[in-house]
Amino acid sequence: MNDILDRLSKSKFRSSFHLKEKDFIYINEKGIDTIRNHAYDFINKRLAPKDIPNDGKQTPMHGHPVFIAEHATATCCRDCLYKWHHIEKNKELTNEEIDYIVNIIMLWIKKEMNKK
Repeated sequence: MNDILDRLSKSKFRSSFHLKEKDFIYINEKGIDTIRNHAYDFINKRLAPKDIPNDGKQTPMHGHPVFIAEHATATCCRDCLYKWHHIEKNKELTNEEIDYIVNIIMLWIKKEMNKK
């Protein structure tokens, strides 16, 4: 998983995303387990279905640390998932794929937290 984060860090766009002070506060208040649960919820609702009517626009650019992490890790839409992670489009995500996505998001968040 560190391989993909290393590749993403070389992308000017992907490497431009970072958590802000309000994100650190939110994570510390809620706890990392709650943030992981939020990630599962967002991925299951916005990314896992076979058909996503607003694909490419379903992940806000701000408002929650997981949203920032999704853009930083290219797990924000099915096109990015395919391009960076080789996860096929036009199919429902498997539980293993969902776990992979959430684990990447959480790894990125933890790395951001350690930079602070």
